[in-house]
Amino acid sequence: MNHPIERMTPTAAPARIGQGTAVEQSRAVAEVQAAIVVAQQCPRSVGAARTAMQQSCEMTALAERAFYRFRRAGSTVSGPTVHLARELARCWGNVQYGINELRRDDQYGESEMQAWAWDVQTNARSSQTFIVPHMRDKKGGAEKLTDLRDIYENNSNMGARRLREAIFAILPPWLVEEAKEICTRTVERGDGRPLADRVQGAITVFQGLGISAERLEQKLGRNRDHWTAHDIAQLLITHKSIERREVSLDDEFPEPRVTAAEITGTPAGEQP
Repeated sequence: MNHPIERMTPTAAPARIGQGTAVEQSRAVAEVQAAIVVAQQCPRSVGAARTAMQQSCEMTALAERAFYRFRRAGSTVSGPTVHLARELARCWGNVQYGINELRRDDQYGESEMQAWAWDVQTNARSSQTFIVPHMRDKKGGAEKLTDLRDIYENNSNMGARRLREAIFAILPPWLVEEAKEICTRTVERGDGRPLADRVQGAITVFQGLGISAERLEQKLGRNRDHWTAHDIAQLLITHKSIERREVSLDDEFPEPRVTAAEITGTPAGEQP
């Protein structure tokens, strides 16, 4: 008769694992231990981290990618992007982060993902495990994804959103808010060109997307002669979000509605 403990013992793990797997396990353990040791021996300087953040956010290349826009429930949502989050993690120092695909189930059409960020100096950690359906939202309804590249890109996009929140969760709020303010000023300042040139540049860029200057004026609510640096900054954020497919042209620039009076030429309030 077997001993009760023997009956309760779960099935043993495979006695043999591949050499590559063993090396990777050892490397991962050593990497974590080394990161902790380095963080304790070389703690961050808050002043140096803040200076590095300010210098980065004053760069146009980062500031132009620092904000996103997308449509949700009929309204526009905006905020700092994962690009800004990663740069702030680099400036803050002693921070590790990543996105892991834990499981992919093609039968049910979903992937189990994890996004995490870890301050190895303070041991502050944020992680989130979530399910990503292999679907893409479209106006006519959700589209099922079967192509491996489409599934990979969909998982990466969904993971980047959670990674952004994980990184921001372990960073000091004052660092994030100051970075957003500096990036906003940098975008409004532009590349040093006169405002009139930047206005014409924005018009030209959107004309390449099929958006006329009149529709830009309709969106901003004023004539192009009265556009401000802030208006140009908002158009730039919109353009970057369109390029990243966070919003569509139809969402940001809906076609003007034509009334019955305009079609018939009848003044408002009169019967045709």
